[in-house]
Amino acid sequence: MKKSSDKAIRIWLVIGLLAYLLLPWYAIQDTAWYSVLPQVMGGAETANGVVQALIHGRKWLLVGLVGLVIAAIGLGMPTQKQQSNYLLLGGLTGFLGLLTSGFLIGAKGWSSALLNTQFGEVATHQFGMGMGAFVVLLSLVMMTAFGLARRGYFKGDAFIASAVLACSVLLVLFIAFPVTKALYGAFLNEEGQWSALALYERIGNERVWGINCLAGGVRCGVAWNTLFLALLTATGTTLLGTMMALLAERSAGPRIQTPLRVIALLPIITPPFVVGLGLILLFGRAGVVNQFLEYAFDIPPTRWFYGALGVWIAQLFAFTPIAFMIMRGVVQGVSPSLEEAAQTLRADRSKTFFTVTLPLLKPGLANAFLVGFIESMADFGNPVVVGGQFAVLSTDIFFAIVGAQYDQGRAASLAWILTVFALAVFALQRALLGKQNYTTVSGKGDAGLAMVLPEGVRRTLNAVVYPWLAFTVIVYLFAFSGGFVQTWGRDYTLTLSHFKTAFGLEWGNFGLVWAGTAWNSLFTTLKLAGLSAPMTAMAGLLIAYLLARTEFKGRALFEFVALLAFAIPGTVLGVSYILAFNVPPVELTGTGLIIVLCFMFRNLPVGVRAGTAAFKQLDKSLDEASLMLRASTLQTLFYVVLPLLKPALVAALIYSFVRAMTTVSAVIFLVTAENELATTYIIGRVGNGDYGVALAYCTVLIILMSLAIALIQFLVGERRLGRRTGASA
Repeated sequence: MKKSSDKAIRIWLVIGLLAYLLLPWYAIQDTAWYSVLPQVMGGAETANGVVQALIHGRKWLLVGLVGLVIAAIGLGMPTQKQQSNYLLLGGLTGFLGLLTSGFLIGAKGWSSALLNTQFGEVATHQFGMGMGAFVVLLSLVMMTAFGLARRGYFKGDAFIASAVLACSVLLVLFIAFPVTKALYGAFLNEEGQWSALALYERIGNERVWGINCLAGGVRCGVAWNTLFLALLTATGTTLLGTMMALLAERSAGPRIQTPLRVIALLPIITPPFVVGLGLILLFGRAGVVNQFLEYAFDIPPTRWFYGALGVWIAQLFAFTPIAFMIMRGVVQGVSPSLEEAAQTLRADRSKTFFTVTLPLLKPGLANAFLVGFIESMADFGNPVVVGGQFAVLSTDIFFAIVGAQYDQGRAASLAWILTVFALAVFALQRALLGKQNYTTVSGKGDAGLAMVLPEGVRRTLNAVVYPWLAFTVIVYLFAFSGGFVQTWGRDYTLTLSHFKTAFGLEWGNFGLVWAGTAWNSLFTTLKLAGLSAPMTAMAGLLIAYLLARTEFKGRALFEFVALLAFAIPGTVLGVSYILAFNVPPVELTGTGLIIVLCFMFRNLPVGVRAGTAAFKQLDKSLDEASLMLRASTLQTLFYVVLPLLKPALVAALIYSFVRAMTTVSAVIFLVTAENELATTYIIGRVGNGDYGVALAYCTVLIILMSLAIALIQFLVGERRLGRRTGASA
């Protein structure tokens, strides 16, 4: 094991040194970093780290090189303790030195007036870090991790140490740092001065905390609206998602399972305002239901649907698929042998289901509830479309940022409430699950046949799930029919002109011309979503593995930071990325990379929660057996653990891809003319009243994402547990 870690240390040392010599140190404006590789020995903008330090006067960059040299010296030390000391000293010196200099020295010199007064102006400034700096910093993090492993931390496992440190750095840089920078504004008064009372002055009022809900027609405060709605949505989505998963895995026959899964996942592969539009066409003032009530019973149309009820129904449509994907993997993991053992002891199917099967679903139920709760709190699209006068925190935050007032402090103050609510539910979930064991997949043979559901349970599932799925189909039929008619509400002539406007193709003098106005945004969205999805899934499952299989100090904080992105509304996360990454040391604003990173860390918690639920069902003896056979932790993860996590991997890949394709609030502030996304294009069309083109685009997105989901399912495959397949009873 020590020889393999020595080899890994040498590899990372070589990578770090080569990055100093062969890669541009700073971010390259208006072009890709690899396009300037021939110029790394040249000018101040394209030069490598060594040239920047020795020729262009940025001597502070040598601290990273010194750190790598110290770590290299440590490899020659005779004892493991001495090696760990040198590795830690080199890694921390280089990493902290480069990071500190990056924050202190920016494009205009010192980052604060105090430093400028104390030390005078800096002769040479610096830009945001680029590929060279990133690779060197990663190499220094690896040196620190190897030093900790040599010291005995993480049980001496170099892979676990490096994974924990690398993930921690990424979570701090792309979640904790931007969110903290945005939330810090809650404590700044109107003059920009620190004030502890500023937070109270912004949120300590009836608008936020009012509870006279029934007195004189006064509505509840926006905080209570958000909390109650989130609790109702989380409960509803968890129940519906669990019912769908049980029906798909334990009751429906092979001919029903595929359509069931497709219809169940339909709401997640569309932009959120499409569901709202379909519901409005059904239940709005001029909707079909109100028109029928007026025609049949002479009941005048009203706006009864707009408000808490409409938002709740829309959120059920939007977030039930997430619960379904999480619960499907958990239901698959329930061991048939446990159910057979209960029936052998003369328990009937009903008692077995409620005393054995259902309790084993607790990890999935808790995770599905947590994700549904946080998604509801952070949701922006549905309350805007069908909320009417029903205000929630996410919409208040949005209007505080983009409204005429532009009150960033109020937005940050309201975001604090969401964070506290999310932390409270997170703590409650951990308290309820406690240290109980839910292992159902062990190293023992398990070829049992899954128990047929009790008749009462099956009838209940059929009575709830099938009508809900039919309702889903109706909503989408209404929503997308608008893309095939000339003008909804006036001229219902069938036409394909909206599709031609968006995705028209023509033959020009030089061949095929992508003449439609939507092609550019579609290609950009597919590229960025395709890049972010596998990164999100793998990072999420790796973090879930670290949380489920390792113990280390700060583990609870590590998990909370990984989930923090869901507790923050998308609008706040997008603004926080602009504030954090618009200046050195990390300048990403205006690039496609900042959108990819926003996609990745915004959607990361679903992969973490799905992986955590799956890991709770896998016996640790599987890992231990592999390690005893002298496999490394990395080999164990890829060849033993990962094949058993296929349901969680599919859930993470599908969710991260489709959310990247359909998200609005998180990236609305990050897009540029060069990086226009599908959702921002659709919003622009809706804003101009061109609903036909917008709905035509949504139809194309649904087809593309359905094909992508099928492709992901085909490439990943199903988890094989050696169980028999029986006919549904």
